[in-house]
Amino acid sequence: MGLKLVLAEDSYIVREGEKLVLENAGYELVSIAENYYELIEAVDAHRPDVVVTDIRMPPSRTDEGIRAAREIREKYPEIGVVVLSQYVEPEYAIRLLEGGSSGYAYLLKERLGDAKELTDAIERVAVGESKIDPKVVDALIVGKKSGNSKLERLTAREREVLEHVAAGGTNAEIAGALFLSERAVEKHINSIFTKLDLLADVAGNRRVKAVLVFLGAVG
Repeated sequence: MGLKLVLAEDSYIVREGEKLVLENAGYELVSIAENYYELIEAVDAHRPDVVVTDIRMPPSRTDEGIRAAREIREKYPEIGVVVLSQYVEPEYAIRLLEGGSSGYAYLLKERLGDAKELTDAIERVAVGESKIDPKVVDALIVGKKSGNSKLERLTAREREVLEHVAAGGTNAEIAGALFLSERAVEKHINSIFTKLDLLADVAGNRRVKAVLVFLGAVG
């Protein structure tokens, strides 16, 4: 049986589209919520594996998805949460991940046109990994802070590799862009993890944390 999901979305049209994508992917949709309160009640009642939620829902249509994600994580740390946003709002991504990135994903709704993007995020958070939409990372890079002491530990090449990681590049893509072998990229990334004091855990989680350090969001 597939993962059990709770879906939260107040727009009927968007909700029906998301429901179709999720059911076609083989997930068990145990409940659908249309606002913050219904979402929390559904999670309490069904204890799903993953929650997929809009970021803006009633009652205020501001940051209900972020607040719900943090509340769910506090009560049920084993539940993964995928937050969907219509707009590039990097400050919300930082708020979502600043307390720990494990089991969180932040995607733009435009990714729903490619079911693999959403299912990949769901599968990642279900096992404690993380995923940030590349467009959100791009926006964060533009506005990143300077003077992070941890980043000063990195060599010029390591900073270059980390910038490509922040832009969403895979090891293979980074290797091609920088004319390196994938093994060399892997060594650089492991060195980055060590120098940024990122202890061994889920690899994808450390990757996200390294990006947040680079963007000046943490540390």
